[in-house]
Amino acid sequence: MKEIDLTKNIYQLTEEDPELIDVLKELGFAGIAFPAVRKTLGKKMTLPTGCEKQKKDLDQVIRHLESLGYKISGRENCQYGGGNG
Repeated sequence: MKEIDLTKNIYQLTEEDPELIDVLKELGFAGIAFPAVRKTLGKKMTLPTGCEKQKKDLDQVIRHLESLGYKISGRENCQYGGGNG
């Protein structure tokens, strides 16, 4: 089972699992498709902070990732201010 640690930055996650790039792109994280964006912003941003910046509901993103077979960890250690609901 693939795992996503919410405390890791986007760059780390996509380096460990390149298939995640397409998954996140489908979820509306368009910039992730560009290597330069992943290597710069991706090193500064976690999935929870990305959801917050783009006003996406982290819970919905997590449910979608789980439906694709991902195990989500690190939730208790991440800071997230919410989303659309």
